[in-house]
Amino acid sequence: MSSVKIEVFTSPMCPHCPAAKRVVEEVAKEFPVEVEYIDVTQNPQKAMEYGIMAVPTIVINGEIEFIGAPTKEALIEAIKRRL
Repeated sequence: MSSVKIEVFTSPMCPHCPAAKRVVEEVAKEFPVEVEYIDVTQNPQKAMEYGIMAVPTIVINGEIEFIGAPTKEALIEAIKRRL
């Protein structure tokens, strides 16, 4: 089984980021994924590398997959496509 890396771009003032984090944490319990949370206020360079303009943004294996908080089902589908 290949490993999937999920990067969750967030910011402290973002109202939708806690929901995105919650979904990622729930799904991470069920799948072999590596999760990294990136605060765009502390690491703007990383966000610029992907051209991220809005948070939450979820990047999977280096590709922007969701802008905004995904549903659990949508995130599971995106992970399954990469396993």
